Amino acid sequence: MAEAFSAWMLVCGLLLHTVSRHGAPAKKPNFIIILADDIGWGDLDANQGEEKSNNTPHLNLMAEQGLRLTDFHSPASTCSPSRAAMLTGRYGLRNGVTRNFAARSVAGLPLSEVTLPRLLQEAAYHTAMIGKWHLGHNGPYGPTSRGFDYYLGIPYSNDMGCTDVPGHNLPQCPACESSEGTRLQRSARARGGCYSKVGLPLMENRSIVEQPLDLWTLTERYASAATGIIHAARQRGQPYLLYVALAHMHVPLAPPLHPHSGDVYAASLREMDRLVGAVKSASDAADKDNTLILFTGDNGPWERKCQYSGSVGPFVGKWQTSRGGGSAKQTTWEGGHRVPTVAYWPGRIPANTTNSALLSGMDIFPTLLSLAEVAPPSDRRYDGIDATNVLLRGEPAARERSSGQVRRLADSSHEDTQSFLHHRRRPGVRRRNREAAAPRPAADL
Repeated sequence: MAEAFSAWMLVCGLLLHTVSRHGAPAKKPNFIIILADDIGWGDLDANQGEEKSNNTPHLNLMAEQGLRLTDFHSPASTCSPSRAAMLTGRYGLRNGVTRNFAARSVAGLPLSEVTLPRLLQEAAYHTAMIGKWHLGHNGPYGPTSRGFDYYLGIPYSNDMGCTDVPGHNLPQCPACESSEGTRLQRSARARGGCYSKVGLPLMENRSIVEQPLDLWTLTERYASAATGIIHAARQRGQPYLLYVALAHMHVPLAPPLHPHSGDVYAASLREMDRLVGAVKSASDAADKDNTLILFTGDNGPWERKCQYSGSVGPFVGKWQTSRGGGSAKQTTWEGGHRVPTVAYWPGRIPANTTNSALLSGMDIFPTLLSLAEVAPPSDRRYDGIDATNVLLRGEPAARERSSGQVRRLADSSHEDTQSFLHHRRRPGVRRRNREAAAPRPAADL
């Protein structure tokens, strides 16, 4: 009996020694991706140099407490291709999404594609999405069929349906002709860029909970849902991925306006910033030291919307503007895909730092999987790179791809995919665009 007891104590001692030596199993990190829509590089106060507009104080604070990435690019200069590439880590030429989906689209992101939320879901993460999906909304193409446990949001862009009280747009769209018999899509057809007979839907999981939705209360609903998801995950003790795809700064804009303020875009920026602040505050209160928050954009500003579009900052490009063109959304010029980006993770990402490493929204896929210690399927090619060392250790640049890969993919005639390939892997091309632009901020020199 004494010998058995001694043996048991020896085993316990060895186990305690092992735990003390190697430490308890590390907690899986939480991830929050906040994706702004149609935002300009110059919309972030921290990117504006000395003359700041003070429209993004919460994002400014997040940059001061974290990392500002000054040379971060969306994978494409339009919505659906950019989002598909971010969630798969693959160019549109590989994942099959090279153009935007419409309200009348039947399909979506090909079902053969494996998404970031699916892989994290299989690794015991709680996965939730709030906001604009825009990767297919019928049957198996919706977000809850592609790896998200929970979804609340608009299945496509917020201008792809009518509302009873329209937001600010150019041209200004009318209210819904009738709220009776509205349907999600099928009969939807825009006239002059406006929908008048099909109400914009708000969906929760697979159900329409409001149609037409109220644009003017959407921000509050998103903030409430996001904070609820964060606190619920904390109570469960479960790691989570929260993907917040904002309606800001896509038209129609519907911000609260002060009586004598006519700057709708600035008011929308401030409203967006408050939403980001609410998410950050909830995260800090729940699990501050174990949560990575990444704010970025899906593409540059929609220049043709004039006063309702954002700023590309110094990346205006003299060559194209001298010929009547622009350097924003839907173009392959730098302003079309260079987006403001901030990463925040207390204790892991050094505070008040700036990095000019050339990165892409596609890098989110392999980076988050690496941090979660999840391996992606090995049966396909990926274009994103693991940027962990850039985020956590301040390395100046990530690895480069082979020139052969660039040549193969650059043969495509599709400008959105071709744009980032050339900008990311051919420094000479991107350098020429910079030379054509206005002087760069001192922080980027």
